[in-house]
Amino acid sequence: MDKPPTQEITADIPALKEESVRGGDYAILGLLTFINVLNFIDRQLLASFANFIVPDLGLTNTQFGLLTGFAFIVFYAVMGLFMGVLADRLHRPRLLAFGLALWSALTAFSGLAKGFVTMLIPRMLIGIGESVATPTAISMLADRFPAHRMGFAASIYYMGVPIGVAISLLVAGYLGPAIGWRNCFYLLGALGIIVALIVLFIPETPRKGIAPNQAQTGNNLKVRDSVRLLVRSLKTSPALVCTILGGVAFHFVLGAAAFEQLWFVQERGFERAAIAIHSGWLAAGGGLLGTLLGGILSDIWQQKFKSGRPMFLFWTSLILTPFVVAYRVVAPDSFFFDLGIVLGFMQLGLFYGPTFSTVQELVPAHIRATVVAFYILTLNLIGLGIGITAGGITIDYLIAQGVAEPYTQTLLAFTLLSATSIPLMYVAGKRFHQDKAALANMTDDL
Repeated sequence: MDKPPTQEITADIPALKEESVRGGDYAILGLLTFINVLNFIDRQLLASFANFIVPDLGLTNTQFGLLTGFAFIVFYAVMGLFMGVLADRLHRPRLLAFGLALWSALTAFSGLAKGFVTMLIPRMLIGIGESVATPTAISMLADRFPAHRMGFAASIYYMGVPIGVAISLLVAGYLGPAIGWRNCFYLLGALGIIVALIVLFIPETPRKGIAPNQAQTGNNLKVRDSVRLLVRSLKTSPALVCTILGGVAFHFVLGAAAFEQLWFVQERGFERAAIAIHSGWLAAGGGLLGTLLGGILSDIWQQKFKSGRPMFLFWTSLILTPFVVAYRVVAPDSFFFDLGIVLGFMQLGLFYGPTFSTVQELVPAHIRATVVAFYILTLNLIGLGIGITAGGITIDYLIAQGVAEPYTQTLLAFTLLSATSIPLMYVAGKRFHQDKAALANMTDDL
């Protein structure tokens, strides 16, 4: 029989409900969400314009995979860990403004690319700028929203993923044929720089769970102490480890999905602008529904049941995965084809709020941004990095072997591989309350 949550965990829920959220907190949440939308428009723009950029620059699938994969992700993920450490110490809005200005300027510069190498250089450096955003933003939100509302806050912030992906597709479909992909890159870069100037004027958020004399500027842990505390958290929390591993597995197919627009055109017979628009609207609907349900329902789940938010993801993934698998093999004019697009983006939307809330709750307050950065490191370097890069190599190999529908075969294989996240989320959900109780003892030792 499952052990009930400790009295300490259940007893503090009423107290948490007394914590108020001010209007200014929602305003900051809205601004950070908008910045995350810009982040994911920028990140997805290359994949959304795949049918324009690949022929224009004469790229192979392997080269395209490198541009959307390791060329971006290595810098993004590795520098993200460093930026997370900085976010635990520096004035976070100023750090965020720096990152936003850097990636926006480099996005505009990407529009000048004439081939693989000239696109490769700015894509690598863009990763440095974008690595600032999520560790800084999630850390600020954790200091503004009580723990029982973090699923909601994180899911609203991560609405930036489906909205950003959808807008990038709509930009490719509507503006691509009208003004060209290069001008779209220039416009997005200019918009980001304007927003970065606004962020400079945001005051720092006082940090919860840290001594008052450190609350405005950060904590006094040395870098090596932050790393040791992170390692200790991983060693003592199976729920944290399984949440991270489950997230990595889930991202394998997200990486391979960089080739989805090419798949639509080359193996499903769609026109490149029309399918970008069509899939963009479906992505917006499914993604928004998923993020809203993921935040609200996972918060309710964790308060009402004897398991954490990852158990909510276990059940939703178990239900949705068969539809997402079927979507890869049904006819493109089938109802289930469009349903598969919607449910795939809904599953994506469900994911981020619950998992980022979980990793925040299972580590000490002193390393919140650091653990978010570490989580992003694993999601991107391992999950997306393998998914995108291996996906491109696999597709080129299957083409060389004369295999029919190489894009379909590759995307289906990575969809099934990502299903290994389901049992990992089950374990994480079962262990959550027990591991959160153990965290109190670790915090007392600091």
